[in-house]
Amino acid sequence: MLLQQSSLYGYKKMTIPSKGFIEGSFPDELKEALQSVAAELGDVVDDIGAVELTRLTGAFTNEVYQINWPTKNGDPSQKILLRVYGDGIEVFFNRDNEIRTFEYMSRHGHGPRLLCRFPNGRLEEFIHARTLSAADLRKHETAVLVAAKLREFHNLDMPGPRNVLLWNRIRDWIRVAKSICSPRDAEEFRLCVIKEEVNMLEKQLSQDHQEIGFCHNDLQYGNLMLDEETRTITIIVSLLCSFLKIYESSLFICLLC
Repeated sequence: MLLQQSSLYGYKKMTIPSKGFIEGSFPDELKEALQSVAAELGDVVDDIGAVELTRLTGAFTNEVYQINWPTKNGDPSQKILLRVYGDGIEVFFNRDNEIRTFEYMSRHGHGPRLLCRFPNGRLEEFIHARTLSAADLRKHETAVLVAAKLREFHNLDMPGPRNVLLWNRIRDWIRVAKSICSPRDAEEFRLCVIKEEVNMLEKQLSQDHQEIGFCHNDLQYGNLMLDEETRTITIIVSLLCSFLKIYESSLFICLLC
């Protein structure tokens, strides 16, 4: 396990199951990663049998697990998150770009800290907060908190050019869809005309006076978490994040309705 000396960000070439774990068992590489992360957090995991692994529901593109182990000083157990990437997701998303975005956001206090990463997953800080519901967004206080956080998110000074990636990303998806769909499915989903519709939308929606910001592009209540004690909002899931005209503010207003 190679961990940077000054932080918890680690990198290791290992592969862990993407279809769940056998109860009570951990791959050797994951044991090593857990022990290294625990040491960085001031704990010692000598007995891997004391580590609890619980699968969490609600994730669409990954398998997510909560990992607990008893701390050496008797405090409540330490918690971290294991995220295993879903099979085939790289067909639609650039995983390297997503990792770079996640790391940058993590270092600047947006989302959970990255503790360790490997080719098909990562270990993250466990956020002690609850996922919002649709009803939460209709509460004025919560809506104000989310709006303020969203404005902060849009102003993130991310590295690299401030290019709008949405349109070419959709065109790439159309190309992939055409390559894997049967002629019948391609006709049913009108893939032959979608590209023309994308070109039309890009022309109509891309105007010089519109502000470009760093957008989440998957803003829904399941990707928003609220710490009840501090009343702070955390935006999670960075898979679709990119620079874009800030239509997202309008989307947020639609979510409130």
